[in-house]
Amino acid sequence: MLLVAPPDSYRVAPYIDAAQRLHTAIEIASNGKHSLVNEIASGLHINFDDPAAAIDAIVNAAKQQPYAGIIAADDMASEIAAAAAQALDLPHNPPHAVHFTRWKHKARAKLQAAGLPVPEHWIVKITDALNGKLPDVRYPCVVKPVNLSASRGVIRANNREELLKAIQRIQPIVATLPDEEARFIVLIEQYISGQEIALEAILKNGRLVPIAIFDKPDPLEGPYFEETYYVTPSRLPITLQDKAIQTIERACQIYGLNTGPIHAELRFHDGVAYIIEVAARTIGGDCARLLEYASGYSLESLVIQFAMGNSVDIKPFDKAAGVLMLPTPRSGVLRRVEGVLAAQKIPNIHAIHITVREGHELVS
Repeated sequence: MLLVAPPDSYRVAPYIDAAQRLHTAIEIASNGKHSLVNEIASGLHINFDDPAAAIDAIVNAAKQQPYAGIIAADDMASEIAAAAAQALDLPHNPPHAVHFTRWKHKARAKLQAAGLPVPEHWIVKITDALNGKLPDVRYPCVVKPVNLSASRGVIRANNREELLKAIQRIQPIVATLPDEEARFIVLIEQYISGQEIALEAILKNGRLVPIAIFDKPDPLEGPYFEETYYVTPSRLPITLQDKAIQTIERACQIYGLNTGPIHAELRFHDGVAYIIEVAARTIGGDCARLLEYASGYSLESLVIQFAMGNSVDIKPFDKAAGVLMLPTPRSGVLRRVEGVLAAQKIPNIHAIHITVREGHELVS
């Protein structure tokens, strides 16, 4: 099995662990030649800035040691993984379909052309906006980078002044991105209020097989949209859960996706399901661990088995579970985290993970 992943991906370790449990050999394709992670340092070294060369490197490596399947750990790796799998005649999504999942403005246009509900939206050059050239935006709105995930750089603006400040804040965030287009434009969308959920699923021959629907109980109203609570199973009425699944499946069909893991987020407003994102990858971090706690099997194990062509039996959860990710309240240097032992003694607290170390600089 080949896992294509950036060297700083936090999804690498769970996939390695899952492969070991399944007694499956896994190789990491990454650009981390000098990584402290042994599996990355000793793996296949590719250059994400040169996709064609990266694909050639994977194809050539497969001539020496054939792969049973290829998995992408992150959005950044998804197009290279899809193209390499296509070249090796392994199960894959069409690379052009995966492309839509990485670029928010292109995804919006694709869904709108197919008749799926999308917020009113505008594509704006950062330099034009900072020089006062803004379209006639409807407020409140949300401005976001066109190809970042995990709510990075997503900011609500209630008026023109707040919108300009938001774009000024986003500019340094996107300034070092490898894709030129992503450095110079932003997507502005009409703000849609309502209940937001996330869905984890597997696509089998274009049909969506749900694994879990996560409720997000905190009202995500901005100005920033840090992830906090994820709770499963969902408390939404079954009719709305079914609508979410059908809408996300339709979005996958519109993009051209047909196989593999799907992570999607949408928001309900007046009974209408609006797609926020559909990604051809798994959810990560504590939310993935949450699935293992609730179901007894790891998400990464499911994805590996599916990629290898094995039968995957997805069963309903037998218990509820939730995770709380604490957002950074303000910028500064982390000195210590207090109250961990006391929190661990609270009934039904399964685990506490501190993902940043003391002395680490935090940016709110």
